[in-house]
Amino acid sequence: MSDKMPSRQEAYDLLLEYNQSESLIKHALAVEGVMRHFARKFNEDEEKWGVIGLVHDLDYERFPDQHCRKTEELLREAGWPEEYIRAVVSHGWGLCTDVEPRSLLEKVLYAVDELTGLVVTSALVRPSKSVMDLTAKSVKKKWKDKRFAAGVNREVIEKGAKLLDMDLTELITETILGMRSVAESIDLKGMP
Repeated sequence: MSDKMPSRQEAYDLLLEYNQSESLIKHALAVEGVMRHFARKFNEDEEKWGVIGLVHDLDYERFPDQHCRKTEELLREAGWPEEYIRAVVSHGWGLCTDVEPRSLLEKVLYAVDELTGLVVTSALVRPSKSVMDLTAKSVKKKWKDKRFAAGVNREVIEKGAKLLDMDLTELITETILGMRSVAESIDLKGMP
């Protein structure tokens, strides 16, 4: 496959082959939506960015102790392009890999992966249970409470914002906008 770019369908099929957890699949769809949003914003290849977002946690359900490394192996076996593999591995920088995000795509993936989790949790505690009316201001209010979404690594998000030379509010706003585009498929459309 290395001479041909993987399609969204191939990426989605691979995701489902290795993941049954509804929350992990929704997370993959959320990150895909956000990556596509940022690709449009930066005038980049939306398909490529989306596909990488979709498979970034491919190994997490079955091989959590080998996170990123097992995905690297699986994508290599499937003949995926090195650029895609490197991007996926770089999102674990400083956590489970030493591959530093360098390209714009890699920096965005690194910055938004954890952030989507905080956005989801922030949306779920709202009366609407929706990202459609969620604002960066309300996410930032939750940000300060370290017990809220305690599993979300805020340091990674801050580091990602710096890598992108983006203000945290802007990063959160853009992430919410990206998640709105997939709100229905991640069950965060809420009440009309």
